Amino acid sequence: MTRREFPKGFLWGSATAAYQIEGSPLADGAGASIWQRFSHTPGKTVNGDTGDIACDHYRRYADDVKLMRELGMQAYRFSVGWGRVLPDGNGRVNEKGLGFYDRLVDTLLENGIEPLCTLYHWDLPEALDNRGGWLNPDIANWFADYASVMYRKLDGRVKKWATLNEPWVVTDGGYLHGALAPGHENLFETPIASHHLLRAHGAAVKAYRAEGKNQIGIVVNIEPKHPASDDPADIAATKRADAYMNRQYLDPIFFGRYPGEMKEVFGEAWPEWPAEDYALIQQKIDWLGLNYYTRGVTKADPKAWPVGGRNEPPKGAVLTETGWELFPKGLTDTLVWMKERYGDLPLYVTENGAAMKDPPIAGGRVQDQHRVDYLRTHLSAVNDAIKAGVDVRGYMVWSLLDNLEWSLGYSKTFGIVHVDFKTQQRTPKDSARFYAEVIASNGGAALA
Repeated sequence: MTRREFPKGFLWGSATAAYQIEGSPLADGAGASIWQRFSHTPGKTVNGDTGDIACDHYRRYADDVKLMRELGMQAYRFSVGWGRVLPDGNGRVNEKGLGFYDRLVDTLLENGIEPLCTLYHWDLPEALDNRGGWLNPDIANWFADYASVMYRKLDGRVKKWATLNEPWVVTDGGYLHGALAPGHENLFETPIASHHLLRAHGAAVKAYRAEGKNQIGIVVNIEPKHPASDDPADIAATKRADAYMNRQYLDPIFFGRYPGEMKEVFGEAWPEWPAEDYALIQQKIDWLGLNYYTRGVTKADPKAWPVGGRNEPPKGAVLTETGWELFPKGLTDTLVWMKERYGDLPLYVTENGAAMKDPPIAGGRVQDQHRVDYLRTHLSAVNDAIKAGVDVRGYMVWSLLDNLEWSLGYSKTFGIVHVDFKTQQRTPKDSARFYAEVIASNGGAALA
């Protein structure tokens, strides 16, 4: 069998998000976020679950970093809780909140782990949402000011920054379907929120060129879209779905325009934007992050809002606990597509993982062979993309820890480390041990 070696210096790590793991969301002067409000609203999350305690990472971060080191991880992608640092969203800096990330970064570096910092992973300060949030054009400047606080504190120790995580999810879940914070359901609001997210990204990159000396990029989630049949209606719906999810956020950054299909998707709700907005959005980035989980097989359905198509996994497809089809080839295809469409810049797989039904702990082990198989096939898919000439520089497994899966609460487990939420005991699963072998051999025999 062929050994699947990865390039020298390939960065192996894991990823998390602040509200999903930190707990203590209002500690030490932090301001509430839209997720604090949303999760405490009855009926919004499974079992009424909240991030009040989560994985208690805010207090246990040093032990979690030690665990990363024991597993051999070379990198850790975390996000900053905006409201921890700026309780009002802008203006006054909360030194205690900023100090948490200062200590976290120092602890990572002391353990030989490179920090990758994401500035926004969905937890907008409630104070800013009360002023319109992503619907207020001023938010681009608010975000750039917040980003500058972080750059001044951490740049140099943090060498890789991401502005936004998955802006498509922010707007599709938060402004169109209401399943995520802030819980709006409004076709007209959705493209406005998307555009202001991109303006904020551009403003933060521009601020980084003035403040920072390392690298900055953005993280997007992409699903390759395949038509369910040769029916022209399915093919047309697939093109709209691809534009809406996959090209809406990257085309403006790289080409200075939205995909032509967006007007068809949103109809009268699609606005026109001034040229200076596109000039701001089209700031040069240093790297691009891909979060990959599945593909979308699109069946035309005029009632499916907003693209006129719904996802219909093929018969016999193996699905995860979240109903996502296991399709590792899509990861290879997506990485190749990103290079072909947007150019040969460094790419990182910034999230990849699966919610699986894990067996109970037995003999100190969680035997999650299904997740081991998932990682093996998807890491092999990354290797295939590298062999095809794609400049992939690193892989961050989602997630380090079982955590709050947003509106799904604690009902779905993505972690390679089991968390007992009553005791906060961490137990590395078999998938964590497998991943440690992959890291130790830089792919090598573990993926043969």
